Amino acid sequence: MTPADHLPVVPRNPRSWVAADLDDGDWIRHWDRGLLDDPDALAALAAEIGHELLHGRGFVLLRGLDPAPDEDELGQILIDLGQRVGALRSQNAAGDLLGQVRDVGRSSLDPTARIYQTNERQTFHTDSSDAVVLGCIRPALSGGRSMLVSAETIYEQMRRNTPELARWLFEPVATDRRGEIPPGANPWFEIPVLSWFAGQLTVLYQRQYIDSAARFDDAPRLHPDHRAALDEFDRLANDPELHIVMDLEPGDIQFVHNHGLLHDRTGWTDDPAAPRHLLRLWLSLPGDRALPEVFAQRYGSLEIGNRGGIVVAAPQ
Repeated sequence: MTPADHLPVVPRNPRSWVAADLDDGDWIRHWDRGLLDDPDALAALAAEIGHELLHGRGFVLLRGLDPAPDEDELGQILIDLGQRVGALRSQNAAGDLLGQVRDVGRSSLDPTARIYQTNERQTFHTDSSDAVVLGCIRPALSGGRSMLVSAETIYEQMRRNTPELARWLFEPVATDRRGEIPPGANPWFEIPVLSWFAGQLTVLYQRQYIDSAARFDDAPRLHPDHRAALDEFDRLANDPELHIVMDLEPGDIQFVHNHGLLHDRTGWTDDPAAPRHLLRLWLSLPGDRALPEVFAQRYGSLEIGNRGGIVVAAPQ
């Protein structure tokens, strides 16, 4: 285990923001439908998004499609724009590239359910790809707010204030695959919450799936200090001084880099006649950071621009 006095120091950079740094709202990129008919302008927008994900604050919100597109149109816009930013990756065992985020009546207590299939609070987490893209068709009647937080900001607070806990974040932890198991693999993977590799701090985290990994008798158990470290990590993620909260409006498109930020959404209540409905992409990004070998358990290939997603069997 890394001694507390040898923990890496992450220099201040655009990703290590706190909520007050974003009060100016310039993370919202206003655009219009004219860009959809201008290949050069669309390519420039994609390049701008990619740069902000990899070298800026780690997220972008596009706003301005008025009137808001319907499901088919928004899905096509997401795919067209997403493929200019990166490569689409499978989001589930069925191989879906365009995901549906809505309440289908499932519960997180079901060990085969993914939390995006419920209307429950997700908790701060990362997805299994370089970036995630959400397109809003309809918001909820109430709730369902989007939240983002910087992993570097959380870590640096823990390194300074609770280094004896921060060092546990670099230790492997079992995370439930929720039934989506590659051939020959365990039904869980063991990757640290934080990895320091090639001069970058990378996060991979889903607390609910860490907790549900305990359903497997042979999965490694958390040391009490490791659990305390995760509790402190969660506490800081939920500090309103650290995270940002936003409402996704119809037609909004949100891009988030998974290696530097965690995302969350609040629980929600639906209008039965017009339930909350988002579309989702997972992307592998050209020019992204190198990942340590341990990520192969979850990402499969570690090839930059061709990694991540859920693959449970080799293509036929």
